Amino acid sequence: MPGDYHHLTYEKRCQIYILKKRGDSDRMISNELGVDRSTIYRETKRNSGKKGYRFKQAHEKALKRRASASKSPKKMTAETKVLIDNKLNFQWSPEQIAGWMKNQSFTNYVSYETIYLYIWKDKRKGGFLYKNLRRRGKKYNKRRHENAGRGYIPGRIDIDQRPAIVEEKERVGDWELDTIIGANHKGAIVSLVDRASKLTKLFKVPAKTSKLVAGAIIDSLSPIRDFVITLTSDNGKEFADHCVISKELKADFFFARPYHSWERGLNEHTNGLVRQYFPKGSSFEKISQNDVERVQKLLNNRPRKVLGFRTPIEAFKEKTFINQIVALQC
Repeated sequence: MPGDYHHLTYEKRCQIYILKKRGDSDRMISNELGVDRSTIYRETKRNSGKKGYRFKQAHEKALKRRASASKSPKKMTAETKVLIDNKLNFQWSPEQIAGWMKNQSFTNYVSYETIYLYIWKDKRKGGFLYKNLRRRGKKYNKRRHENAGRGYIPGRIDIDQRPAIVEEKERVGDWELDTIIGANHKGAIVSLVDRASKLTKLFKVPAKTSKLVAGAIIDSLSPIRDFVITLTSDNGKEFADHCVISKELKADFFFARPYHSWERGLNEHTNGLVRQYFPKGSSFEKISQNDVERVQKLLNNRPRKVLGFRTPIEAFKEKTFINQIVALQC
């Protein structure tokens, strides 16, 4: 609603920082993030420092303000701290922990702001809880234009021709695809995520060739081919065998426009989650498919705010009425 102010997450503050650095106006940023322009105006006015708007500083200022404004702040008990530490060790975010606690009617439920403050306090004391956070306070990296839209792919069908229903993110079967590259371009992980349930499939390949990538996609999705309707990727040459994939899975294959990474925003976000376990610059030569499947299992069994703090595996089963653990392998 116009004029309605929304609390922003750490990730959105990172995006604001990048977009402002790029020179985008408040209106452009609000459209990109899907919030009202007043939200961006208030955010930058209230949470900027002497050096301008910086996402980490802004997030800490916002958390402190909300914590101090609380009329009846809840103290964290020893039991609550143990539970939070345990969930953080499984790489749950503070927002996921708080949402899960609330859904479980946990007696000593605390907000995600309180959990963040607990983490930063632990860090100042020399603790390491913050290392379980996805970004660990690091900046987002913008994709360079020269790396997008690489080469020409014969027979590509533009995303403009994709059915409008895909945008609604309601039905299971609309998948976004990408590859995550290891150090020195040796080895890659093929990343697939369903837009509705957020179910993630990961498959390691020794090289980013179109043949290997196509085989990985087919092997990953064949057990649930009844729930594969559309596939959308970027313009990397590793997806040049899209016709083979489309024919084998009986699904339509579409390509996002060059320089439009937000058209596969869910996949971009999922890759960021995977990078928490396999950071940029790390070698993929020593990791196995079992290692990749372990991360896949962690992600699919982690509650997500967008799913009402259900897990992707729960959402997938609810939408498909499927209970085939072997087929899902999640």
